[in-house]
Amino acid sequence: MLRELLRELRLFELRCQDEDLPARLLELCLTHGLGPVALANELLAFVTSKDLGPQLSAASLDAFEHEVLARGGGRVPRKRDNRGGAFHDVHTLHQLLEEEEEDELLDVYATPGKQSQKNGNSTPEPPRRKRFLSSRSPYALFSPGSLSPSVTPSQKYAVRGSRGEVVASFGATRGPSWSGGGGGCALKLHGSPDENLLKSYKFMFQKALDIREVLLWRMEELGDALKSHHHLEDFASVSLPAQEPVTVLGQIGCDSNGKLNAKSVVLEGDREHSGGGQIPLDLSELKEYSLFPGQVVALEGTNSTGKSLVVSKLYEGVPLPFHTPPEPCPEQRMVLVACGPYTTSDSIAYDPLVDLIEVIGRDRPDVCVLFGPFLDAKHEQVETCQLLASFGEVFKLCLKMIIEGTRSAGSQLVFVPSLRDAHHDFIYPQPPFLYPDLPKDDKPRVHFVPEPCTLDIDGVVFGLTSTDLLFHMGAEEISSSAGMSDRLTRILKHILTQRSYYPLYPPSEELNVDYESFYSYASLPVTPDVLVTPSELRYFVKDVLGCVCINPGRLTKGQVGGTYGRLYIQREDTEGERKSPCVAAQVVKI
Repeated sequence: MLRELLRELRLFELRCQDEDLPARLLELCLTHGLGPVALANELLAFVTSKDLGPQLSAASLDAFEHEVLARGGGRVPRKRDNRGGAFHDVHTLHQLLEEEEEDELLDVYATPGKQSQKNGNSTPEPPRRKRFLSSRSPYALFSPGSLSPSVTPSQKYAVRGSRGEVVASFGATRGPSWSGGGGGCALKLHGSPDENLLKSYKFMFQKALDIREVLLWRMEELGDALKSHHHLEDFASVSLPAQEPVTVLGQIGCDSNGKLNAKSVVLEGDREHSGGGQIPLDLSELKEYSLFPGQVVALEGTNSTGKSLVVSKLYEGVPLPFHTPPEPCPEQRMVLVACGPYTTSDSIAYDPLVDLIEVIGRDRPDVCVLFGPFLDAKHEQVETCQLLASFGEVFKLCLKMIIEGTRSAGSQLVFVPSLRDAHHDFIYPQPPFLYPDLPKDDKPRVHFVPEPCTLDIDGVVFGLTSTDLLFHMGAEEISSSAGMSDRLTRILKHILTQRSYYPLYPPSEELNVDYESFYSYASLPVTPDVLVTPSELRYFVKDVLGCVCINPGRLTKGQVGGTYGRLYIQREDTEGERKSPCVAAQVVKI
C-alpha cells in the first residue's frame, strides 16, 4: 500500500519533505479507511486549495487531517479505491477547462451527489490563485499534466541550438524578416464539392475485383494521355510474340516475392489497349530509367519469343496543365506549413507546438497549413496506453490551444489529418477532422480538409499530403545511374507525371487504401503550383517541372526539435510564358 501511495503522489508531483512522512501518510490511510488513490486525490485537492506547493511537510499533513479527514470532509467514497476515480474521468478533464475560475478547485474532484454538501462550520478559505492563465494565453488550457502521468519536458529539446536557422531556401526574399497580413485571403478546396472528400465513409469491405477495376481505369486514362502526347499508334498486346518493334502499355509490377529489381520487372497490360496479360521486361538496352511498382508506362521493344520484352524506349507519364485563375490576386501572401508530431518522443508536453504558436503570433502568416499527427499513434505513451484521457479528448484540447493561440494573429488555419493521428479514421484517402465545438467566431478562418487534398489560396494551387510518399517510393524505386537526377527529384517527377498523390502499388504495409475512394479523391486534378510533401527524409525545396515542391520536415525529430516551412506566394497577371507564383520558400528550425 505504501508503494502504491507514493506512486500516486508522484503522479500528482507531490513530494515528501521528511523521511518519516511516508509512514505518517500510511497511518492516515489506515486510520481513516482510505485507499492510496482516494487519499492522494484528497491531498491534492487540499494542498492546491491552500496554495501549499508540492512539498509535503508534517505541518501540512496535520492541517490536512484536522480540516478534511477528522471532520469527515473526504469527498471520495472510502470503499472506492481504483484508478477510475473522478480525477481520471474524461468528463472531469473537460470540466477543468470549462469551470469558472471563481469555483473552488475542490469541486472538480467531488462526486456529483456531494458537490453541494458544504461544511457550514468550516473557516472561509482565502482567495486562491487562478488555476489557469488569462484567456489571452491559451497554453494553460492544454495541461498535459492532467492527461499523462509523465509530462517532464524533453531536456534535449529545451537545450537545442540553432533556433530559427534557415536550412533550405528557394527564390529571393525582400529583407531578412518574414511577415504576412494575418489572413484576409480567399481559401477554398480546388474543384467542386463532389470532387472532394468532405465526410467520413464506410470502408474495410472492398473486393479484389474492385481494386483491379480501379487500376485498369487509371491505366487507360494515363495511356490515352501518353498516346496523345507522344503521338503513339495503337498499343500492341503485351503477351503476343512480335519480331518487329511494338509499343505496349502497362503497369510496372513486382516479382512473386513483391520486390522490384532490374532483373525481375514485369509489365501488366490492360484489357483495352494491350489485351491484358503479363510479361517480364529486359531493360539492358536502356541507358537510363526510373521505375517503381504501380507506374503506368508505354514501352517500345521486341518480343521475339513471347516470353520477354526487350525494351528499347521508355515513355513516361505526362503532367497535367497548371491552373489558370480567372482573376489572379496580385497581393503577396505568406503561408506557413508544419507537420507533426508536435511533441518529442520522450514527453507528451506540447512545448514544440507552443513554440510554433509563438512563431505564428510573431510573423502573422496569412495561412497556416498544419499536418498531423496531432496525437501520434507511434508515441510511446500512446502505444502503452498511459494517457489519462481518450485520444479524442487530447486532440480537442490540442485544437483548442492552436485556435485560441492564433486568434490574435488572424491567420487562417488549415488542418490536414494523418494516418498516424491516433483518434482518426485509419484509411486512405482520409476524411477531414470533425470538431463540432468550434466557436462560431472562428469558423470563417478554420478549415478542416481531407488527406490528400488540393487547396486554392488566392488562385495559387497547393497540393497537400501528410502521407510519407517520398519514403515509401524511395524504398521501392529502381533506376540506372547514368545521367539521372537525384532520387528525390525523380520521385517528385513521378508524382506529377502519374497524376496521383499515391501512385505506388502495392502500397506500403502501413497504408490502408480504399481504392474506390482513392480513384475519386487521390488523383491530381491539375498540376499544383506548390506541392507540400512532409517526410522523414531530409527537408528540401525544389522546382520540379515548374512545380515548387517542399518537404518542411517534421516539427520534432525524436527527442530534439525539427523544422517547419514558410512561403511567399504572389500570382502575377503575366501574358505568354507561365511564371511560378511561389516567390520564395524556406525551411526553418523551430
